[in-house]
Parts: sequence; structure tokens; C-alpha cells
Amino acid sequence: VSTQSTGVNHLLQFLAIMAETKRKPPKISYGEITEKNLKLLQLLNSVVLPVNYNDKFYRRLLLSIELSQLAFYSDILAGAVCCRLEKKPDSKDIRLYIMTLGVLESYRKLGIGKMLLSYVLDLVEKKNSTPGLFISEIYLHVQISNKVAIEFYQKNGFTITDSIKDYYKKIEPPDCFVLTRFVSKNKETKASE
Repeated sequence: VSTQSTGVNHLLQFLAIMAETKRKPPKISYGEITEKNLKLLQLLNSVVLPVNYNDKFYRRLLLSIELSQLAFYSDILAGAVCCRLEKKPDSKDIRLYIMTLGVLESYRKLGIGKMLLSYVLDLVEKKNSTPGLFISEIYLHVQISNKVAIEFYQKNGFTITDSIKDYYKKIEPPDCFVLTRFVSKNKETKASE
């Protein structure tokens, strides 16, 4: 067998593998945050977000695992969302704060961000079926220059409800918008199509 025919066989095998890969849609899956993948989440956030969070922020996520979710694209961490529940000022209601939601740039436009947001909306719906608990709104902060994020949230039922000057300390511009999605006691919270 000549070296040339061996090379052709390898090329044909490679092309067959590539063709098979293209036929199978990539698998997007979710995963919980654990002690073992916390550093991976920290690395992801340092790449996709303009703000760096300290170790205490990440350790606190482990206290309420269901409020955060990782998104994997063919077993590669591609995105994540991290939330917390807060008591609404001057009310008995609870609100959910999206602390971070980000997707690696090369995995954007694949629906991963929308899937992570859907996870949050489903979580709110599930928690609102718990007697005595009502999450009345979902909110987050977005840097005023982040037009892509603002548009994404507005397409999914969020509205700009406030602006805060000098919210961010180490990034420019330092101002942010507060985007809020109000939850009706009689309405579904699903993401828009």
C-alpha cells in the first residue's frame, strides 16, 4: 500500500466523519453549578461579562443551586445564568434578580441565551405555584451601551424601568438601565417566540 493511498484513505475517513457530524444537530444541554465546575463558570463570566466577580459571589451560588444554570453546547460550556431571590422593598412580594446571563461570543445566535432565560422564567412559574410565595418581577442591570443585550431582553418581555448613573465602578460607560419583566398572577411567564 502506497503512502499516497493511505493518505487518501485517511482523508476519506475524515470527510466521512465530518459529514456524519454535520448531519447530527449539536446537542445543547443544561447542568447544575457544582464545586467542581465553579472555576469554569468563573472563567466563562470573566470572558463574556465586563464585570469581574469575587470568589464570595461564586461560593454563594452553591447555596441556591437551582437559581443558576450552565448551558453546554456539545459538552462545551457555552453560557450560564446566575440569579438570586430578593424581598421587594416595601412589599411582601419576592423578586428574582438576574445577576449574570452570558453566552460565549462564538455560540451566540444559537438560542442558548433564550434557553437560559426560559429556564429562569420556568423557575419563576414553578416557584409561583408554591403556596405563600409569589415572585412578582424579574429584573437585571444592563450597561447602557450594550444594545444587543437590551434588545434581547426587550424582545423577551422586559422593559426599561430605570436608569442608574455611575452604577459600574470600573467600566465605561458606568451607567446602566434596569430592565424588568413583571409577572402577573394569572399570566404565564414563558419567553416570547
